Amino acid sequence: MVREPRVTWEAITLRLHNPFRVSYGSSETREAYWLRLADDEGWGEGTIPPYYGVDPAAMQQWWEKAAAREEPFPDEPEAIAGWVGDDGPAPARTALDLALHDRIGRQRGVPLYELLGVRRPAAMATAITVSIDEPEAMAEEARRLARYPILKIKLGGDGDVERVAAVRAARPHARLYIDANAAWAPEAAVRHLEALAPYSLELVEQPVARDDFAGMGYVQARLDVPVVADESVQSLADVERLAEAGVGAINLKLMKLGGLAATLLILRYAREAGMRIMLGCMVETSLGVTAMAHLSGEADWLDLDAPLLIANDPFSGVEYDDEAKVHLPGRPGIGVVKKEDSE
Repeated sequence: MVREPRVTWEAITLRLHNPFRVSYGSSETREAYWLRLADDEGWGEGTIPPYYGVDPAAMQQWWEKAAAREEPFPDEPEAIAGWVGDDGPAPARTALDLALHDRIGRQRGVPLYELLGVRRPAAMATAITVSIDEPEAMAEEARRLARYPILKIKLGGDGDVERVAAVRAARPHARLYIDANAAWAPEAAVRHLEALAPYSLELVEQPVARDDFAGMGYVQARLDVPVVADESVQSLADVERLAEAGVGAINLKLMKLGGLAATLLILRYAREAGMRIMLGCMVETSLGVTAMAHLSGEADWLDLDAPLLIANDPFSGVEYDDEAKVHLPGRPGIGVVKKEDSE
């Protein structure tokens, strides 16, 4: 009798409804990986954009090593971090971390947030992304998203003031976040953001380069609006440096941090340091986004709109109401199923 592999995975090409444009490029598809434990005991996802420099072959090699291990899977969530380890690509570790948490939640018949001992999430609105484009096109997209109260505007090129002005004119009552995706130098960021102040921005995400921790602090010290670090947050050490620099908020994403165990460790440190928390995602499926949504009771802001951007999401998990509020499924573990199984 041939034993089923302990860990298997498959690639899924995600197609976007519209091109996803940020300051450093545009894409219409993303490659996702669906990881499954034997007998479908638990599911995970490992998905990250190319600009993070993670080699898909390295992810698969890491999973091959995990599949070859003979130690039993952990039966307590506190043991998952040690079983997964801290080597290997972060999205590869994330996929296995999620699957192991999902396994225990399913076995115990409890949702992920209960398993993790975090607050039960209340319905909370997520931001919806407006990709960088010509001002008129961004205004039209903002009008198309009229029922959603929070827009995250991608910036980082010439004409940013005109872009924000056009969106604000189209949506005078929307809450606006902006995200420069590391496009500016610190002094230029301050000038840009001072010029944008009349448009009532709620926060600015990653205005300067990923490794410019002092620059992030420089921008925050000169602005009243919160500066939220995103690309700069890839480890606990990064968050420690950001706190020391005076940055007051961070965007946590499972795929760049290595999973739920690592994310919770960083979240708790950040709270003790007085930092505010955004929960975000890559362009990933409802599997990864639903896992992160279980932590939303611990968040100040949500940016979990990826399933709304994808034309062929294979999973059913989180649902969005007409105000973009995120609702968890009522199933144990992460709570995600294949779409054909939910019909």
